[in-house]
Amino acid sequence: MNRVVRFHETIDDTDGIASPQLDTAHGPILYLEDVTVSFDGFRALNVLSLYIDDGELRCIIGPNGAGKTTMMDVITGKTRPDAGTVFFGQTIDLLQMDEPSIAQAGIGRKFQKPSVFEQLNVFENLELAMHTDKRVWSTLFARLKPFEKEGIEEVLEIVGLTGQRQDRAGSLSHGQKQWLEIGMLLMQKPKLLLVDEPVAGMTHQETERTAELLLSLAGKHSVVVVEHDMAFVRSIARKVTVLHEGSVLTEGSMDEVQNHPRVIEVYLGA
Repeated sequence: MNRVVRFHETIDDTDGIASPQLDTAHGPILYLEDVTVSFDGFRALNVLSLYIDDGELRCIIGPNGAGKTTMMDVITGKTRPDAGTVFFGQTIDLLQMDEPSIAQAGIGRKFQKPSVFEQLNVFENLELAMHTDKRVWSTLFARLKPFEKEGIEEVLEIVGLTGQRQDRAGSLSHGQKQWLEIGMLLMQKPKLLLVDEPVAGMTHQETERTAELLLSLAGKHSVVVVEHDMAFVRSIARKVTVLHEGSVLTEGSMDEVQNHPRVIEVYLGA
């Protein structure tokens, strides 16, 4: 796919910070094309091409070592590929940006282990994560504006923690901490969410609630979920991509993927 590389900047009027302008009017929100990453001679990604549509919920599965984590590291700027291109929309070349700039552009990542400020309450965690000017002078004298309070209340409702707003984050259950961290990402107004094994260690009830949460985010956000729990993937999947040895093995519906002979051989049948 040929794209004209242009960098536009817009000013977010909530914080005065210049951000690249995301263009999804003419194609997917995320492009990975022919991406290769090698570590000491081992190819973690092997000419990987992947395309995510705006507003899509995509599940990524594959055996350990398939390249799932490396793929997310490349998207977020943690790892630089040896070859290939990675674009956010039509105009934002992620390979020319560092990790903070990529987050500022609208890509949020949630790791498997929740990372919250355990000594602060739920509301304060969301306040700290807010998409605002984090310069020292602004932070020292910051007071929440009415629309900012409304934004926090909206996120509390989305992640199902309205009743826990004053609870210390460290006292939450494992599942609630996961939802709080998703809420912290939502406070940063991402267009693309990368979510790594969100239901690991959850109860059945928490797993069901997490499925509902991720489904509710699709459309408003693009969501990429990496997960090993096949029952959970089936409950949320519209389209599934299977990685194997750093490349896309196949893509399709859950039924198509589960019945693919090579997927059964290298992953589901293991």
